[in-house]
Amino acid sequence: MSLIRDSYGRFRVLLHEVAKFGVVGALGAVVQFGVQNTLHYKLGIGQMTAVFIAYCAATCVTFLGNRYWAFKHRKGRGLAHESVTFVVLNAIGIGIQEGFVAFVRYGMGLENPIAFNAATVVGIGVATLFRLYSYRKFVFLATPSGAALEQLEPEAAS
Repeated sequence: MSLIRDSYGRFRVLLHEVAKFGVVGALGAVVQFGVQNTLHYKLGIGQMTAVFIAYCAATCVTFLGNRYWAFKHRKGRGLAHESVTFVVLNAIGIGIQEGFVAFVRYGMGLENPIAFNAATVVGIGVATLFRLYSYRKFVFLATPSGAALEQLEPEAAS
């Protein structure tokens, strides 16, 4: 049991960040699919445009969730820096995601809803790995002291 407890103690912050990042990302994915499918299948907007607009909407949701919940214990360089860096990194993320959709649509010639949404899922997956790394490294910076970690998870009373 001490191996599990020691491992948890060592990776506690990372585990909590990844879990919260996952919840925020899942909410972002719901926004992404809801908006893109509504725009494309209900309003007749092209696939690439629908993905881009939906991604912008999801990015707003995920920025708020990540800044004020998933990474709130990290001390960044302020809202302006975090916002600009987040947008720049998400521009790369949309490039990754759009690349998968474009490959399936134009490279493979598949236009059906299953192929469209499958390409979106793969694109989101690859872009998510990129975003998790880059948010932790460049946007929501680690705090030098352990004081902010107490906001992450209060210790249980003995």
